[in-house]
Amino acid sequence: MMKIKTPKKGRVKRELDKRAPKLVETGKKTLILQGTKTSGTLNSVLSEIYHLKKGGAVRFTRKNDNIRPFESGGETSLEFFSLKTDCSIFVYGSHSKKRPNNLVIGRMYDHHVYDLVEVGVENFKSIESFTYDKKIAPRVGSKPFIAFVGEGFENVDELKHLKEVLLDLLRGKVVENINLAGLDRAYVCTAISSNKVYLTHCALRLKKSGTVVPRMELVEVGPSMDLVVRRHRLPNEGLRKEAMKTAKDQPKKKVKNVSSDAIQGTIGKIYIPDQKVGEMALPNKAKGVKRERREAKNKDANEHASKKQKEESE
Repeated sequence: MMKIKTPKKGRVKRELDKRAPKLVETGKKTLILQGTKTSGTLNSVLSEIYHLKKGGAVRFTRKNDNIRPFESGGETSLEFFSLKTDCSIFVYGSHSKKRPNNLVIGRMYDHHVYDLVEVGVENFKSIESFTYDKKIAPRVGSKPFIAFVGEGFENVDELKHLKEVLLDLLRGKVVENINLAGLDRAYVCTAISSNKVYLTHCALRLKKSGTVVPRMELVEVGPSMDLVVRRHRLPNEGLRKEAMKTAKDQPKKKVKNVSSDAIQGTIGKIYIPDQKVGEMALPNKAKGVKRERREAKNKDANEHASKKQKEESE
């Protein structure tokens, strides 16, 4: 049997915990690499994907002849690179006569291949081929809008799968709140047919609308390309269940002296100690106490005088 080594140093343990699968993913790094043979178009596509994902991507420019997605034993190097770079999604480019300008996008779970989508790139236009005002160019690291147009993303299984993979590839880090002024880009994916998607990158220009919310215009800044779905592989059921695992509902801790009622709602009991009024210390110069004593003294004097007058009259 193989002996499993556990880390002894705290630094190594913390690093392994960071790379371990998490219940809630905050962001995914992208690994960009290429096969033995590529084309000029495919090199430009990989370069511009790396530019769009700058800060959250790692690119290898060397040729890899032992990476063959969709084949048994051809994914070992992919899993090794994923473990080495801590990347959860990869883009692999290759070019051949049978599959020209081939792009494979895949996701990893626990540094093992989770699923794969293979697309062919057609009608590619780079960023340099678009003319626009450079002042509206999207900033590096800004959060994008992602729009999917077409019924195919809801009806066709291949496009459904492609939609999930593109969302993970393009959305970047997950955040809860975002400033409207920081939104300056949008990815628009249009389903042209049952196996072809038009992908374009646009900048957002804010215009006055007469209301608090500004009017937005899309300006195409590139790159743009047609993605033709060729092959795709869904994860097996066991791996899907493991990856989709959520945290179990923790039982609520019982709170003392608190109960709930269908009519009155939450009812709580509050402990109040006995108040010993007789032992309370009163201030020495209490005006109210002096006035009460004076009034009581005058009352006693009046009663005594009236009683004396009554006795003398008798």
